[in-house]
This record gives sequence, C-alpha cells and structure tokens, in this order.
Amino acid sequence: MKRALSPSGPAPDAAAAVRAALRADSRMRPWEPLVWAALAAAAVFLPQYNLLLAEIAILALFALSLDLVLGFAGIVSLGHAAFFGLGAYMAALFAKHVMPDPLVGLAVAVAGSALFGAASSVLVMRGTDLTRLMITLGVALLLYELANKLDWLTGGADGLQGVVMGPLLGVFEFDLGGRVACAYALAVLFVVFLVARRIAHSPFGVSLKALRDNRLRVQSIGMSVPARIAVAYTIAAAMAGAAGALLAQTTGFASLDVLDFHRSADVLLVLVIGGIGWLYGGILGAVAFKLLHDAIASITPQYWTFWLGLFLVVLVLVGRERLFSPLSWLRRKGPR
Repeated sequence: MKRALSPSGPAPDAAAAVRAALRADSRMRPWEPLVWAALAAAAVFLPQYNLLLAEIAILALFALSLDLVLGFAGIVSLGHAAFFGLGAYMAALFAKHVMPDPLVGLAVAVAGSALFGAASSVLVMRGTDLTRLMITLGVALLLYELANKLDWLTGGADGLQGVVMGPLLGVFEFDLGGRVACAYALAVLFVVFLVARRIAHSPFGVSLKALRDNRLRVQSIGMSVPARIAVAYTIAAAMAGAAGALLAQTTGFASLDVLDFHRSADVLLVLVIGGIGWLYGGILGAVAFKLLHDAIASITPQYWTFWLGLFLVVLVLVGRERLFSPLSWLRRKGPR
C-alpha cells in the first residue's frame, strides 16, 4: 500500500530525497574554481588592469543582485539602480560624517539598502510585469530627484566630495593603482556569491524558481507568494547596496550618476549577455560588457554604444549558444 502524502508537506522519504538532491546540486562543478582562479590571477599578474577589474567585480555583484529577483523569482525591474545608488550614498556619507572604516560603512550600506528594499517590496508583490516595470522605475526616479534636491546632503549635481576612506582592515591603504580596491571588490563579490549560491540551491531558492514558472501552482500548494517576493527583493536590494557601496568606497566619490537610469539598463544588458537564471551569468556578462566597452571606446569613443547595440542585436537574433559556439551551426538536427 502506497504511503499517502501528509497535508502539511511531502512524506519523510520524499523530503529526504529532495534535500539530498539539493545537496548534490549545490556542489561546485570542476570548472567553477577556475573562474575565481582566473580572476585572482588577473589581479596579481595584470596590475595595470586592477581598476578595470574592480569595476568588473562591482558590476558583476550588481548583476548578481538583479539575477536573484529576475532570473530566479521572475520579478522584472527597471529601477534596480535605486538600491545601488542608495548604498553608494550611504557608504560615502557614513565615511565622511561618521567614520571612514570601509567594512563598517559597507555593513551600514547593506543594512540601509535591505531596509529600503523590504519597504519597497510591498509595491511589487502584486500586479503584472508591466506594473512592476513602472513601479520600480518610478522608485528609482524619485530617489534620483530626491538626491538632486537635497544638495546640502548629497552635493546635488556636483556630487558628494571630500570622501576619504580609511585603510582596509586598518592596514591596507587604497592606492591610485587600484590594487587594494581590486582585492577588496573581488573578495566581497566572492563572499556574496557564496551566499547567493547557497540561497539558489536551498528550498527557498527552489520555491523562487517555482514562483517564476507558475505562481498559481505555488499558491495552490499553500506557499506564501508575497512573503517570498519580499524576502527575495530585500536580499537583492542588500546585494545591490553592497555593489554601490564598493563603488563609492573605491572611488571616494558619489554622484547622481549612481542613481541614473543607465545603471539599471546596463545591468540588464549584462544579464542578457551572460544569461539570466544562473549565477555565473552576471559575472561572465560583466566581464564581457566591460571588456567590450573598454575595447570599443578606445577605438570609437563617441560611437561605442552603437557597436555595443549592434552586438546585442546579433546576440538576440542568433542566440548565445550559436554565437559563442560556431560549431553548433554545423550540427544536424536529430530525428524527432
């Protein structure tokens, strides 16, 4: 006689099987350490590109935060720069008026962005994707205009100046070559990535994927959809705030640019290039986006956006796998 399912959840054997499957899925693949080893090697053996690598790490962290809500929870956002900019301003203001310790400032920025994300998550719990697009964009525009008007606090259009960061861990001074900034950004990216990876391969992460694929089915089995959206949005806001804080701390400056719409657009492009719904998409997309930007801008500084746009059009029309794997063009379709 088959064992009946408990009303509160699956049978113990089924739950144990699910946990075992999640543990197996969460194990690192053989190629994953190679990605981080390549980033660390670039920081050590290519010191002339440390500043560029720090920018890549910050953009990858920002993309990772958006992928958590877009790729896993299916929450579309055009205003993710709101949390990025909030984290940048909080870290800069904290360093200028309270204390210059980078790690404490990073923690403050993460906490502030998480609180703002939890508060604004109420606005994205209901409605369609188009509604969420408009709401998230509106929140970002409101923060942008607020930062512009409060020039006595944020510096307005001139930016927040006079931000001096203390040494990292009380020992390592931020240098002009970006060596400390690069190591700091990569270390934070690695720690946050491990946290995001643990979330993605947890029962909560699986429920987010189910929510993305079929919200009605998630509701029908008794899961709280609003609670999961709120938690995912809050975590993503905290991660985006960490990325913004890193930018302000490594550059010693925060301006309205951190809240501009192009920040939200760029991070979406990064995920389009790298792939949505897997954590390494943000990292690989950030590497490709920054390298393309740097290479094209060095050739045609005025028209680099045209060539980047052309690349994205080709990417969408041809497909990522066929574009980056030319041999796939020669594969024959098997019998159906």
